Amino acid sequence: MKMPNNTMTASTRSIRTNVTEVLLSGGTYRSLEQQRLSPAEEKFETIRRVSGFILAPLGFLFMLWVPNDMEPTQQKVAAVLIGVILLWLCESLPIPVTALLGVGSMVLIGTAPAAEVLAPFGSTTIFTFIGAFILAQAMLKHGVAQRLAYFVLGLPGVGNSTVRIILAFGGITCVLSAFVSNTATVAMLLPTALGILTVIAQLMQDKGIVKQDFDPLRLRVGAALMLMLAYGASIGGLLTPVGAPPNLIGRGLIEEATGVRISFGQWVMTALPICICMMLALSVILFLVNRPETRRIEGVAEFVAKHKERQGKMSRAEINTVIAFSITVFLWIFPAILGMFTGTDSAIYELVDERLNEGIVAVMGAVLLFILPVESRKLQYTLDWSDAAKIDWGTIILFGCGMIFGAMLGSSGLAETIGSGLNNMLGVSSALVITAMAVLLAILISETTSNTAAAAVTVPIVVPLAMAAGVDPVIPAMAATFGASFGFMLPISTPQNAIVYGSGCVSIARMIRTGISFDIIGGALIIFFLPTVATLVGIG
Repeated sequence: MKMPNNTMTASTRSIRTNVTEVLLSGGTYRSLEQQRLSPAEEKFETIRRVSGFILAPLGFLFMLWVPNDMEPTQQKVAAVLIGVILLWLCESLPIPVTALLGVGSMVLIGTAPAAEVLAPFGSTTIFTFIGAFILAQAMLKHGVAQRLAYFVLGLPGVGNSTVRIILAFGGITCVLSAFVSNTATVAMLLPTALGILTVIAQLMQDKGIVKQDFDPLRLRVGAALMLMLAYGASIGGLLTPVGAPPNLIGRGLIEEATGVRISFGQWVMTALPICICMMLALSVILFLVNRPETRRIEGVAEFVAKHKERQGKMSRAEINTVIAFSITVFLWIFPAILGMFTGTDSAIYELVDERLNEGIVAVMGAVLLFILPVESRKLQYTLDWSDAAKIDWGTIILFGCGMIFGAMLGSSGLAETIGSGLNNMLGVSSALVITAMAVLLAILISETTSNTAAAAVTVPIVVPLAMAAGVDPVIPAMAATFGASFGFMLPISTPQNAIVYGSGCVSIARMIRTGISFDIIGGALIIFFLPTVATLVGIG
């Protein structure tokens, strides 16, 4: 009886998934033949992806040729976006390839000259991605991410519960993103999250919770952890006026249009209860939609102790990585800290904030990895270019193209047309209706463009609408600003969505299912909660 068991064990080991290799390889889009699917799943995925090649052209041509009240340029932008979104939903092509197809199509059908269309790709956000991804690559290569993962898992009461691990990450992310860029927060925490997921997946594999040949990228616990990272950063960014670019833009536009300045303290006091409610709602939605395969993991303490001993002391490469990472994070944080003491309208703050641009800081931090030596005599440094070349360029392309789509929405006037159409359809007359329309419009725009663009487009629409209806525009405009930080459904909706999508652990279908649920709940919280809280703290 023992011999067959031994034979089976050997066979099982031969097909055992290398969890570390899969999760830390940096892959994103995978074709059907690269995934482990059941026959039913494979049939569904095949139908879904083939249907995209039919639906996308039909949607594009319908929008392009059917007469409507749009300007020709707006109609072209709308046609391209409909085609791109349908291809994204069906995943007929790799997501970044679809984005490139959309950008090329805009130029080919005469939406705008190539130089104008491609200009947003030079955004500082792109360089934030590149620098942060290189830093993350160093953390993965030299084991810093794993070391941090073992530290978190070793905390009392945390490491033996997948739910508590995810909630702990959500709390950390939320607090950090209130002062650090949402993009930077997710980028700096992603390697640790992947390290923790690797440990969880290995334990599940060892305990027989999953099959030995399972696909770690399809774990629900992994999707929940990654989405908590992305969505928690978006929520935390609402906490302070400097937490996210839409906050600064919305706050500035409100002051310019109404003469009302919302203080740092007023903003925090207004946002804090809303963010707490959002985090609670997010936790419920995440665990309902992405129920972890297991809630408890036994043997974590022994597992962590064994691997800590195996790691030993920090190597020179690890120390260099921590140095480069710490300098980068400090420079990301410093302008916000300075702004708390000098005010965000002071000359010194403006100078420092301009010079310490988060994209420039990120790439300079990455450059340090190629300067800090591991062995000076052998001219060995912390990273070489072959390591940097392994970063997820697909995600960078994806978000760059998303920024292009957002810019075209604004420059063509399509976003304003959407706002006017909603106004005519709803017939705004009350503060509640205007606030609801502002939030709805901001969320819709933020799903297909940048949050910054959503705030820049929505607030100027909402303020005159409110004034025309005889409603104080401050609260509806603030609601639009909050709604602009949403965008949970697509990888291009926010940089943090794109980053966690780049991990390969979150499919676009799962992001849409979770994101649309949170869009609805979060939007409702803003609509019904914000006016009351804002009034209590003296806004409006």
